[in-house]
Amino acid sequence: MNLLEGIAASSGIAIAKAYRLVEPDLSFTKKTVENVTAEVERFQSALAVSIEELEAIKLSAEKDLGTEDGAIFGAHILVLKDPELISSIESKIKEDKVNAEYALSETSDMFIAMFEAMDNEYMRERAADIRDVMKRVLSHLLGVSVMSPSEISEEVIVIAEDLTPSDTAQLNRKYVKGFTTDIGGRTSHSAIMARSLEIPAVVGTGEATTSIQDGDMIIVDGLNGKIHINPTAELLAEYEDEYKKYEVQKAEWAKLVDEKTLTADGNHVELAANIGTPEDLVGVNNNGGEAIGLYRTEFLYMGRDQLPTEEEQFEAYKKVLQGMDGKPVVVRTLDIGGDKELPYLNLPKEMNPFLGFRAIRLCLEETEIFRTQLRALLRASTFGNLKIMFPMIATLGEFRQAKAMLEEERVALEATGTTIAEKIEVGIMVEIPSTAVLADQFAKEVDFFSIGTNDLIQYTMAADRMNERVSYLYQPYNPAILRLVKMVIDASHREGKWTGMCGEMAGDEIAIPLLLGLGLDEFSMSATSILKARAQIKTLNQKDMAALVEEALQMGTAEEVVELVKKTCN
Repeated sequence: MNLLEGIAASSGIAIAKAYRLVEPDLSFTKKTVENVTAEVERFQSALAVSIEELEAIKLSAEKDLGTEDGAIFGAHILVLKDPELISSIESKIKEDKVNAEYALSETSDMFIAMFEAMDNEYMRERAADIRDVMKRVLSHLLGVSVMSPSEISEEVIVIAEDLTPSDTAQLNRKYVKGFTTDIGGRTSHSAIMARSLEIPAVVGTGEATTSIQDGDMIIVDGLNGKIHINPTAELLAEYEDEYKKYEVQKAEWAKLVDEKTLTADGNHVELAANIGTPEDLVGVNNNGGEAIGLYRTEFLYMGRDQLPTEEEQFEAYKKVLQGMDGKPVVVRTLDIGGDKELPYLNLPKEMNPFLGFRAIRLCLEETEIFRTQLRALLRASTFGNLKIMFPMIATLGEFRQAKAMLEEERVALEATGTTIAEKIEVGIMVEIPSTAVLADQFAKEVDFFSIGTNDLIQYTMAADRMNERVSYLYQPYNPAILRLVKMVIDASHREGKWTGMCGEMAGDEIAIPLLLGLGLDEFSMSATSILKARAQIKTLNQKDMAALVEEALQMGTAEEVVELVKKTCN
């Protein structure tokens, strides 16, 4: 087979020879040991070396990729410090009198099977994290060297069953032109990090490792999710032209870096960026971001074993506000729960965490965590143009309670002589259908809305966006979704307020004409999507898009809407 199809995880085109990342031989036999104390010490030694290596990789990842990607390795280190996992392995050595390799393998397999059995795709992919760190410990127990992607010294396309976060962090962009894997999705760590590195990637092909041999000429089409194996001279020439066109196109987009975002008929909309850490500001400014539309503060809390202090948070918020030099910065308060857990909070397991105790619901109960964050934000407010946004708001009562806490902390800080910005806009994320339906009432009390389409779509369609079997229901162009978006935007405008969007839909080239027509004020997306979106918006007449969306709202299916947009805008 010369063509494989998978998930386009990171945009771009790469052409190079295949380099298979071969798994080392980590086979062993079960042995009975007499001196269990010595065996436990051998295990602890391998564990310590593994943690030391991961800490070095974490520092390297933070330097090259940013804190958000470095946090992945912080999470890996926490796995190796997990008392439940480690004590289970040590108990097995002592009680069954078996060698450390066997105890490690049996125990980690049990944990991996538990994660893989979960319905949630994100949680299933965390099984790969456990497998990655346990393989590292096992290699040290066996004295086997694990091949490092950092040793690659020629231009290649990496082929693997899966690329662990450790592997991906060690990819040298100078030599690794792209990669493809058998498994994985757009939410897997390898896909996320590929986008950070701007390496074209296609994941989830199912058979890359069985169909591709070392040295095969490979084309990774990260734009369309295709892998071509040993292409014909004609196809190779075709893709070489496509690669050149794509590079020329990127250079053209780069010329727009200092321009305002204007439609063809002269209307301005704001193109903002979603960020996770202060280090992401480089990408925002390099891509001409006009604002931060979503600062995901939960990354301050992840990849560590305790809550961040007020001072740590203050410094992070201050850095972002100063780095944006007066441009708007929308900071979302802590959004933990669902697919984002904090092991050190010891929250109870839930049957359906996406609909459970998360985000503002957690903050309104764990008030000291929430108030610490609010104080840090208020203290930082004088260093830039801060806007505060509460996530997962379902009722007006929740918004009023959160805003009252913010006001209480303001009063308390001012009483100590702390200077706070005179005006801080306070808004909410609209990600629950009931909130969209009641937007006219919310609009009387909030300063702005930001529509979180990732959750709004899954809640409206009753379809877990991480579940491959119902992924066909994740329909951003469905007229039902468009009608909800329209209700929110119209409600805000009637009250003289503004509406942004910070979900994936905001940077989608099919959705952009529809959102322009609906009157969206701010589009927030990944920094690398900004220039492409700005170029597209320059070609669109907002009045024409308003007529387009009126027609789309009367349609019955997402497919009909897509066809209409393509016919009108191409």
